[in-house]
Amino acid sequence: MNRALDSTVETPVPPATARMEAGEATVEDVLPGEAAVARAARRSLDGRVRGPARVWPFLGPAFIAAVAYIDPGNFATNIAGGAQFGYLLLWVVVAANLVAMLIQTQSAKLGIATGKNLPELCRQTFSRPASIGLWIQAEIIAMSTDVAEVVGAALGLYLLFGIPLFAAGLIAGAGAFAILGLQQLGFRRLEAGIAVLAGVVLVSFALEIVYASPNAGDVASHLVVPGFGGTESVLIATGIIGATVMPHVVYLHSALTQRRIVGRNEDERRRILGFEKIDVVIAMTIAGVVNLSMMIMAAALFNQGGLAGIDSIEGAFQGLQQTVSNHAASIFGVALVASGFASSSVGTMAGQVVMQGFIQRRISIFVRRAITLAPALIVLGIGLAPTDALVISQVVLSFGIPFALVPLLLLARRRDVMGALANPRWLTVIASILGGLIIALNVFLLQQVFLG
Repeated sequence: MNRALDSTVETPVPPATARMEAGEATVEDVLPGEAAVARAARRSLDGRVRGPARVWPFLGPAFIAAVAYIDPGNFATNIAGGAQFGYLLLWVVVAANLVAMLIQTQSAKLGIATGKNLPELCRQTFSRPASIGLWIQAEIIAMSTDVAEVVGAALGLYLLFGIPLFAAGLIAGAGAFAILGLQQLGFRRLEAGIAVLAGVVLVSFALEIVYASPNAGDVASHLVVPGFGGTESVLIATGIIGATVMPHVVYLHSALTQRRIVGRNEDERRRILGFEKIDVVIAMTIAGVVNLSMMIMAAALFNQGGLAGIDSIEGAFQGLQQTVSNHAASIFGVALVASGFASSSVGTMAGQVVMQGFIQRRISIFVRRAITLAPALIVLGIGLAPTDALVISQVVLSFGIPFALVPLLLLARRRDVMGALANPRWLTVIASILGGLIIALNVFLLQQVFLG
């Protein structure tokens, strides 16, 4: 079966798979891997499978979304926090990760309950001018995110092999093309490819922790005990929490679940949501462990080693060379490249969902990859410092948070949209408070950036 790549982004499971689950198509209508997942999911929902095997068919969407939480933009913030303040801000990473779990679960639930993604529902709910405005800002956010991810991967290649940044950016773009090409083999291949890259990042930082030999007692204490070390620590903490909501994956996660496994009734949709919550917890826990590892490494090696001024990825690479070995620095570079390749692919997928959902237009995902690669190559070509590019991209990202988060929370509480999966009042209150806090923190962060 031949399928257009752009349709696989819009609908992570092909329409034929959805029809198969509803009894309207045969297994032969879809790719073998996808048909196998659909059959396994149906056995699980029918109660014919017990134990961990019940969950397996539903794992995957959250792992793709979680990649955004370990992209190159997170490297500098976590490293700066650990280098300057040691273990003090570990609790902030834990808190941010818990909030991320809530937000991503809300996005996944939207897709499961409605069979539509967030941009599609925004288009149907809001006026056309509002939808066009939301689309434009979402495209800017997606492109800004892509700049950070391509620049991060290019920087990793430069640090590892000395490849000039512009040429490294081209290689990073080609790597993302290859990952996106896995969609031709089915969504399971794509999920597996991205999960492998995320695993490379995880293993890399596990090794860095071994090299760092952190103080276990200090780590355990600061994971749960809040504390600050002056105004600068508050600003870094604000950046960590403020980046909790990644607008492009709020859009994307709802698309990844909307027709991947289709529930035939409210009870099945509830059970699918239950499995998806497990997916979110596992994936976001892994992302949280990676972020914690970054900060712990910086705290143990740089803060304790007299290198508290390190606040860039290049500085961290050189710091590892100085405090540990070239081998440790190379492992860090490998993690950066893997992070950039994986997150760049996710950003391209999110951009396709945004375009299809808000304005009902699609282009080939390879064409889109080429278009969104251009700004990153321009940044590298004009010689803008990579760390500065990462910081600027995060500032732009902050502007998009309310435009993804507010519609998500408004729609998730509506029973006419969500049916039985609509948020209860208590959850709406909690999510709204946390959402308001995140938006306020980003406003504060932007004020600090522009007004000092």
